[in-house]
Amino acid sequence: MLLIRNIKDHKDEWTPEVHSRFLKACESYIGLLKTKGQLIAAQPLVREGVIISGAAGAWQEQPFNETAEVQVGYYHILASGMEEAMEIAKQNPEFAFSDTARIEVRPVKMKEQETGFVYPKEA
Repeated sequence: MLLIRNIKDHKDEWTPEVHSRFLKACESYIGLLKTKGQLIAAQPLVREGVIISGAAGAWQEQPFNETAEVQVGYYHILASGMEEAMEIAKQNPEFAFSDTARIEVRPVKMKEQETGFVYPKEA
């Protein structure tokens, strides 16, 4: 899983032309991953949301990272291992358009070793 992170307002100063070029670069990146059979899903995330914590009867709700770094999207990819996943991440257009981008590369757990439970691949 590639978790794309960036400063919440990093695009605020982009011109419409830069934003359009960024979106086209993302579309090309997604197209390339699809062509190679390496993409399961990809979605941008709205930069607003809520953090819920606590427990039943004592829930707390608060906005998350109102001005700090947020997760701006994700790519669920297929890779032969961490090295290939990191190379795929390094090609992400977020890096070409922003010097504040970070991508967290994490394997997705498919099965619990202790119980043998297999997580569903589709909803």
